[in-house]
Amino acid sequence: MKKISLLAFQDALATSISLPMELFNAVNSVSRLMSRRDSLSIELIGLEPGLLELSGGLKVSPTRLFDPDQHYDIVIISSRWRHPHLGSPTDPKVKAWLKSLADAGSDICAVGNGSYFLGEAGLLDGRAATTHWHYFDDFAKRYPKAQLKRDYLITQAENIYCTGSVNAAADLIIHLIDRNWGALTARRVAQQFSPESRRPFSRNTYRVDRSDLHGDETIALLQEWLVRNMSKNLRLNDLSEQSGLSERSLLRRFRKATGQSPLSYLQRLRMDLAEDLLKNSNLSIEEIGQQCGYQDRSYFGKLFKDHASAQPGAYRRAVRRKLFAVKNAPEKETR
Repeated sequence: MKKISLLAFQDALATSISLPMELFNAVNSVSRLMSRRDSLSIELIGLEPGLLELSGGLKVSPTRLFDPDQHYDIVIISSRWRHPHLGSPTDPKVKAWLKSLADAGSDICAVGNGSYFLGEAGLLDGRAATTHWHYFDDFAKRYPKAQLKRDYLITQAENIYCTGSVNAAADLIIHLIDRNWGALTARRVAQQFSPESRRPFSRNTYRVDRSDLHGDETIALLQEWLVRNMSKNLRLNDLSEQSGLSERSLLRRFRKATGQSPLSYLQRLRMDLAEDLLKNSNLSIEEIGQQCGYQDRSYFGKLFKDHASAQPGAYRRAVRRKLFAVKNAPEKETR
């Protein structure tokens, strides 16, 4: 059984605690539906003694007061409504505890400006990070060794995660559920929380182990721009203009950095997105094609078949059969 803690303190943003707690609690609900035991335990850890008043006036009583000797597999650091640097992030015991958990391999996840806890602990030195957009400049000044990624709502550097918003934290937690308890559990949990609005973790996260990271900053910035604009009708001259390179230089540098041409890389991004949406959303084939930048459904179908050796509809049916084929699940859950 995994042990999960959510760190709470005065003026914490209530939704940065309640939404992660609801998502993780749903894992146990799904486990019971599948005739399994509970899969995790959750503790609300108070970094300050007594009743805590959260944003909006909501008052909560922590499960346990902060104890540096306690170990957890996953730690969620909530966001503060007021300036995050006030209070707990600078507590030496909290900083040492977070560092010890990170060294032990625990997943440490900061919601919004909860990333200041990670910055104070030195866990973001030389690592990718993000925070709530309102604090970008302050964060960059306080933690110059952190590699602030202003264009990403989620960053991952090994077992250290940052998110720029509560919604992004929900995407991250679905990913953690997928990784720890499997795709079926993650999908069933996501279905209870507007799955069409969930964005695939793999497409919206800056990760240090991504194969498309390299030393050419101009090309890296163009790759990030392509991720955000893949639904548009893009031509080589659009990419040339965005990068500030001639088409010839763009082709040469892009291939050197990624091993692909820019348009081949764009098509791969679109096909990866199509796979995610076919697997995890109820959007129509036509709507998925449009989100991937293809207005012609038949052309989208041809490209997807070349990519996945199956038409989009057939691919969706095949992956969903696998997704829902789980032993011991009630019959109505596997249809």
